[in-house]
Order: sequence, then C-alpha cells, then structure tokens
Amino acid sequence: MGISDLIACFIQEALDETDGGVVELQRGDLAQRFHCVPSQINYVMSTRFSPEHGYIVESRRGGNGYIRITRVRTDRKTLLMQVINSIGDTLDFQSAKAITNNLADSGAIETDTAKILLAAMSETALREAPKEVRNRVRADIFKQVLIRAI
Repeated sequence: MGISDLIACFIQEALDETDGGVVELQRGDLAQRFHCVPSQINYVMSTRFSPEHGYIVESRRGGNGYIRITRVRTDRKTLLMQVINSIGDTLDFQSAKAITNNLADSGAIETDTAKILLAAMSETALREAPKEVRNRVRADIFKQVLIRAI
C-alpha cells in the first residue's frame, strides 16, 4: 500500500469515527505522521477527497492552518453543480481528466459522455487556440457540458 493510500485510509477512518462526517486536520501534523512532504497531503486531498467523490475540503494555510473535510451525500445534480462551481476560470487537461474520470467512476456522468468531454478538452482539439487561453477555453467547455448534463 502506497503512502497516498495510507493517508487516505487514515482520513477515511477519522471521518467514519465522527457523527457529522466532518474532520479537521493539520496538514503539517499529517505530513509528520506519514513522514512525507505537505504537498503529498495536498495530492491526497485533491485526488481522493474532492467534490466529485462526495467531499468538501476547506483549507487554510499558515501557522494555524487546517484542512476541514466534510462528507456530503448528494444527488447527481447537486454533485455536478458542486463540480461546476469548484472549477474556476481555468482548468488544465490533467485536472480535467481526473475530474472527468472521477465523475464517470461515480456514475454522475456516462462513460461515453466522459470520453466525448475528454476529446473536446484535449490539447489536440484546442490546438488552434493560443496556448495562453487554452485552460480558460477548457474550463468553459467543461462547465457548459456539465450544465447540459444536469
């Protein structure tokens, strides 16, 4: 079992032990506990505890910084709206791919829709757009497809 799996299991167990499905953790404490860099914790948060996996993650950096993870049970429409609202103005292809695959794995979007969406957001599809605007165009495409999927 890799370090990311260990961290994810630890956080999942902490969530399971709470009544309200909310846990607040210190990024630095987790990094020390698992003998890793804080960016490893960030990676686990973004790949395992994202809105498309049914979690809301709030983070505050700094000396008293924390990570608050809330497990949410939502319907498909609410989940897609959370993803749309979390995207922002830009979206790189790797993030778009991870989010799309997570949505397909959770059943929020059909596998065929995910394949079409990834093709539409690919570097090949956007090759005519200047490189400096591709991530903005990709975010717009992603949001519009998800809005139509609702």
